Amino acid sequence: MTSIGTARLILRPWRDTDREPFAALNADPAVMEHFQGTMSREASDAFVDRIEAHWKDAGWGLWAVELPQLAPFIGYVGLWPADYVTGNPMVEVGWRLAHPYWGHGYASEGARKPCESDSRSLALKKSCHSPSRRTSDRGRVMERIGLIRDPSADFDHPRVDPIAYPELVRHILYRLSRSAWKMQHL
Repeated sequence: MTSIGTARLILRPWRDTDREPFAALNADPAVMEHFQGTMSREASDAFVDRIEAHWKDAGWGLWAVELPQLAPFIGYVGLWPADYVTGNPMVEVGWRLAHPYWGHGYASEGARKPCESDSRSLALKKSCHSPSRRTSDRGRVMERIGLIRDPSADFDHPRVDPIAYPELVRHILYRLSRSAWKMQHL
Protein backbone atom coordinates (compact mmCIF):
# COMPACT_ATOMS: atom_id res chain seq x y z
CA MET A 1 0.00 0.00 0.00
CA THR A 2 1.34 3.37 -0.97
CA SER A 3 0.17 6.81 0.08
CA ILE A 4 -2.22 8.84 -2.04
CA GLY A 5 -2.74 12.56 -1.87
CA THR A 6 -5.54 15.06 -2.24
CA ALA A 7 -5.25 18.84 -2.45
CA ARG A 8 -4.74 19.10 1.32
CA LEU A 9 -4.41 15.58 2.74
CA ILE A 10 -2.21 12.52 2.60
CA LEU A 11 -3.97 9.15 2.89
CA ARG A 12 -1.36 6.67 3.97
CA PRO A 13 -0.68 3.33 5.65
CA TRP A 14 -1.11 3.23 9.40
CA ARG A 15 1.92 3.73 11.66
CA ASP A 16 2.44 2.65 15.25
CA THR A 17 2.61 6.35 16.16
CA ASP A 18 -1.04 6.70 15.00
CA ARG A 19 -2.30 4.46 17.78
CA GLU A 20 -2.11 7.03 20.59
CA PRO A 21 -3.92 9.87 18.77
CA PHE A 22 -6.42 7.34 17.38
CA ALA A 23 -7.16 6.14 20.91
CA ALA A 24 -7.67 9.76 22.01
CA LEU A 25 -10.02 10.33 19.07
CA ASN A 26 -11.99 7.17 19.94
CA ALA A 27 -12.23 8.26 23.59
CA ASP A 28 -13.73 11.64 22.66
CA PRO A 29 -17.51 11.66 23.34
CA ALA A 30 -18.09 14.26 20.59
CA VAL A 31 -16.38 12.08 17.97
CA MET A 32 -18.16 8.96 19.15
CA GLU A 33 -21.60 10.57 19.55
CA HIS A 34 -23.11 8.45 16.77
CA PHE A 35 -21.49 5.21 17.91
CA GLN A 36 -22.23 2.89 20.80
CA GLY A 37 -20.00 4.73 23.26
CA THR A 38 -16.36 5.62 23.38
CA MET A 39 -13.57 3.09 22.97
CA SER A 40 -10.90 2.05 25.46
CA ARG A 41 -7.26 2.13 24.38
CA GLU A 42 -7.34 -1.67 24.05
CA ALA A 43 -10.44 -1.59 21.84
CA SER A 44 -8.97 1.20 19.72
CA ASP A 45 -5.71 -0.73 19.23
CA ALA A 46 -7.70 -3.86 18.33
CA PHE A 47 -9.55 -1.85 15.68
CA VAL A 48 -6.22 -0.70 14.19
CA ASP A 49 -5.13 -4.35 14.17
CA ARG A 50 -8.31 -5.26 12.23
CA ILE A 51 -7.73 -2.38 9.79
CA GLU A 52 -4.15 -3.48 9.12
CA ALA A 53 -5.15 -7.15 8.77
CA HIS A 54 -7.89 -6.19 6.31
CA TRP A 55 -5.36 -4.24 4.19
CA LYS A 56 -3.04 -7.24 4.21
CA ASP A 57 -5.79 -9.71 3.29
CA ALA A 58 -7.90 -7.62 0.89
CA GLY A 59 -5.55 -4.92 -0.42
CA TRP A 60 -7.93 -2.08 0.50
CA GLY A 61 -9.46 -0.53 3.59
CA LEU A 62 -9.28 2.49 5.87
CA TRP A 63 -6.42 4.95 5.33
CA ALA A 64 -4.75 6.99 8.06
CA VAL A 65 -5.18 10.69 7.25
CA GLU A 66 -2.37 13.20 7.60
CA LEU A 67 -2.63 16.97 7.27
CA PRO A 68 0.83 17.88 5.92
CA GLN A 69 2.78 20.49 7.86
CA LEU A 70 0.00 20.67 10.48
CA ALA A 71 -0.87 17.25 11.91
CA PRO A 72 0.69 13.82 11.35
CA PHE A 73 -2.63 12.06 12.08
CA ILE A 74 -6.20 13.43 12.11
CA GLY A 75 -8.21 10.21 11.71
CA TYR A 76 -9.17 7.83 8.93
CA VAL A 77 -11.12 7.64 5.68
CA GLY A 78 -11.64 4.76 3.30
CA LEU A 79 -13.69 1.74 2.42
CA TRP A 80 -14.78 -1.03 4.76
CA PRO A 81 -16.87 -4.18 4.21
CA ALA A 82 -20.53 -3.56 5.02
CA ASP A 83 -20.99 -7.11 6.22
CA TYR A 84 -24.03 -6.11 8.29
CA VAL A 85 -26.02 -5.53 5.05
CA THR A 86 -27.61 -8.81 4.00
CA GLY A 87 -28.33 -9.88 0.45
CA ASN A 88 -26.05 -7.72 -1.70
CA PRO A 89 -22.36 -7.44 -0.85
CA MET A 90 -21.50 -3.78 -0.37
CA VAL A 91 -18.60 -1.70 0.77
CA GLU A 92 -19.10 1.17 3.18
CA VAL A 93 -17.48 4.55 2.78
CA GLY A 94 -16.20 5.46 6.22
CA TRP A 95 -14.42 8.24 8.04
CA ARG A 96 -13.65 9.31 11.57
CA LEU A 97 -11.76 12.53 12.21
CA ALA A 98 -10.60 14.18 15.43
CA HIS A 99 -13.00 16.93 16.47
CA PRO A 100 -10.64 19.89 15.75
CA TYR A 101 -10.64 18.86 12.08
CA TRP A 102 -14.42 18.90 11.58
CA GLY A 103 -16.03 21.55 9.41
CA HIS A 104 -13.09 22.02 7.03
CA GLY A 105 -14.24 19.68 4.26
CA TYR A 106 -11.59 17.06 5.09
CA ALA A 107 -14.11 14.22 5.35
CA SER A 108 -15.52 14.89 1.88
CA GLU A 109 -12.11 15.47 0.34
CA GLY A 110 -10.61 12.42 1.98
CA ALA A 111 -13.54 10.06 1.36
CA ARG A 112 -13.75 10.96 -2.33
CA LYS A 113 -10.20 9.74 -3.07
CA PRO A 114 -10.55 6.11 -1.90
CA CYS A 115 -13.87 5.91 -3.72
CA GLU A 116 -12.06 6.90 -6.92
CA SER A 117 -8.95 4.78 -6.57
CA ASP A 118 -10.03 1.73 -4.55
CA SER A 119 -13.38 1.25 -6.30
CA ARG A 120 -11.59 0.78 -9.62
CA SER A 121 -9.34 -1.95 -8.28
CA LEU A 122 -12.14 -3.60 -6.30
CA ALA A 123 -14.61 -3.69 -9.17
CA LEU A 124 -17.25 -2.78 -6.63
CA LYS A 125 -20.83 -3.39 -7.52
CA LYS A 126 -22.13 -0.99 -4.89
CA SER A 127 -20.76 1.35 -2.30
CA CYS A 128 -22.83 2.64 0.56
CA HIS A 129 -22.83 4.52 3.79
CA SER A 130 -25.41 4.05 6.48
CA PRO A 131 -25.35 6.74 9.12
CA SER A 132 -27.89 6.67 11.90
CA ARG A 133 -31.00 8.68 11.18
CA ARG A 134 -29.87 11.65 13.29
CA THR A 135 -26.55 12.33 11.54
CA SER A 136 -27.40 14.88 8.88
CA ASP A 137 -23.76 16.03 8.61
CA ARG A 138 -22.78 12.55 7.41
CA GLY A 139 -25.53 12.71 4.81
CA ARG A 140 -24.10 15.94 3.46
CA VAL A 141 -20.68 14.33 3.12
CA MET A 142 -22.23 11.40 1.25
CA GLU A 143 -23.98 13.73 -1.16
CA ARG A 144 -20.77 15.71 -1.74
CA ILE A 145 -18.91 12.57 -2.76
CA GLY A 146 -21.70 11.42 -5.08
CA LEU A 147 -23.68 8.85 -3.12
CA ILE A 148 -27.46 9.04 -3.35
CA ARG A 149 -29.96 8.61 -0.54
CA ASP A 150 -32.08 5.48 -0.95
CA PRO A 151 -35.02 5.75 1.49
CA SER A 152 -36.38 2.38 0.38
CA ALA A 153 -33.27 0.71 1.81
CA ASP A 154 -33.28 2.29 5.28
CA PHE A 155 -32.86 -0.37 7.95
CA ASP A 156 -32.43 -1.14 11.62
CA HIS A 157 -28.75 -1.81 12.19
CA PRO A 158 -28.41 -5.37 13.51
CA ARG A 159 -25.28 -4.54 15.56
CA VAL A 160 -26.75 -1.63 17.51
CA ASP A 161 -28.07 -2.38 20.99
CA PRO A 162 -31.70 -1.15 20.81
CA ILE A 163 -32.04 -0.93 24.59
CA ALA A 164 -28.90 1.12 25.27
CA TYR A 165 -28.89 3.15 22.03
CA PRO A 166 -32.42 3.33 20.60
CA GLU A 167 -31.60 6.58 18.77
CA LEU A 168 -28.83 4.82 16.80
CA VAL A 169 -30.79 1.78 15.61
CA ARG A 170 -32.45 3.23 12.49
CA HIS A 171 -29.93 3.82 9.69
CA ILE A 172 -30.44 5.63 6.43
CA LEU A 173 -28.73 4.32 3.34
CA TYR A 174 -26.78 6.20 0.71
CA ARG A 175 -25.53 4.21 -2.23
CA LEU A 176 -24.02 4.35 -5.66
CA SER A 177 -23.63 1.55 -8.15
CA ARG A 178 -20.34 1.07 -9.96
CA SER A 179 -21.97 1.98 -13.28
CA ALA A 180 -23.38 5.22 -11.81
CA TRP A 181 -19.95 6.02 -10.34
CA LYS A 182 -18.37 5.57 -13.77
CA MET A 183 -20.95 7.88 -15.32
CA GLN A 184 -20.14 10.59 -12.76
CA HIS A 185 -16.42 10.34 -13.46
CA LEU A 186 -16.20 10.16 -17.23
